[in-house]
Amino acid sequence: MDYTAKLDLAIEQLHAEGRYRTFIDIERQNGQFPHAVWTRPDGSQQNITVWCGNDYLGMGQHPVVLNAMHEAIDATGAGSGGTRNISGTTVYHKQLEAELADLHQKEAALLFTSAYIANDATLSTLPKLFPGLIIYSDALNHASMIEGVRRNGGSKRIFRHNDVAHLRELLEADDPAALKLIAFESVYSMDGGFGPIAEICDLAEEFNALTYIDEVHAVGMYGARGGGVTERDGLIDRIDIVNGTLAKAYGVMGGYIAASAKMCDAIRSYAPGFIFTTSLAPAVAAGAAASVAYLKTAPELREQHQMQARILKMRLKGLGLPIIDHGSHIVPVIVGNPVHTKKLSDMLLSEHGIYVQPINFPTVPRGTERLRFTPSPVHGPREIDALVKAMDALWSHCALNRAEMAG
Repeated sequence: MDYTAKLDLAIEQLHAEGRYRTFIDIERQNGQFPHAVWTRPDGSQQNITVWCGNDYLGMGQHPVVLNAMHEAIDATGAGSGGTRNISGTTVYHKQLEAELADLHQKEAALLFTSAYIANDATLSTLPKLFPGLIIYSDALNHASMIEGVRRNGGSKRIFRHNDVAHLRELLEADDPAALKLIAFESVYSMDGGFGPIAEICDLAEEFNALTYIDEVHAVGMYGARGGGVTERDGLIDRIDIVNGTLAKAYGVMGGYIAASAKMCDAIRSYAPGFIFTTSLAPAVAAGAAASVAYLKTAPELREQHQMQARILKMRLKGLGLPIIDHGSHIVPVIVGNPVHTKKLSDMLLSEHGIYVQPINFPTVPRGTERLRFTPSPVHGPREIDALVKAMDALWSHCALNRAEMAG
């Protein structure tokens, strides 16, 4: 068997479909966010503006975060030195978990090396703790949630995206005595839409189901203290398990769940994805804790973030570009063709110094390929003007259709 030929075929298929992903080599400049330096394949360099990052609030370069990390690394060194069970728990990890539990008004929180691992490990472990558990999962849940549900060995039901009526049908069709959990998101990253949290919680109470919400694209950015959409809408007490990240609004890395003390203890004790991996570096935990604490008292940063997103959407709508506007901070512009999407992305970067990564299948359905912009509080008038001008010119250059809005 020719293994190399099969690898070639798999890669060639991605190229033919316009879905082959390339890495863009950029160097972020401390204190200059969202500006960076792009190193081209030939080694030459160009100044660019990053429009697709997930350091949503620029906290990855905030002095409060950097100072905390410097102090921790000077005090403890680089790595944690072990798993959480074996020499890898430090005061920084405990402080961060306490900050996160307080953020979500839960008894406890549990750190993971990423939010992907937190979702996968938790959702794949829950059926071990609750034999016979049925998980009801939104059709557009993140890949980490899908993977955790898929491989947990338990029963699963997939309900149409944000379709509470369909969810009810599925719940009604199962044994009333069965253990149940509903898994969904607060903000869906590709469309920027919100989940119907209150309605899902109503069904969970009616059918005695646990609730599991992914707030990855909301923590730090919504709510009075950055506790996410559940805090903003006063619903956190109706959620059993919250998943969040430290790598987006908080600007560092890592993931977590927040829940009851017993739930966190059980996941800690049974989830292989938690038990058998080296813990976050102490400096990372220290920086994340400082970021979480800071954003609890920085509502003006959240307000500015939302303002910049509204301005960008208004400007792009004014050009007749087909954007999706669900009221969140995420700004998707639908291109609808993978080749055109890649071409637009390449031309924005090479000709205008604007970096936005193309989003193609399987991340989004075929025919909905897009450019997804993520404005921050410091994407100011100059950056927005440059982006709008470039999009207007390139949209015409590529002879793409204009529409009032996509949804």
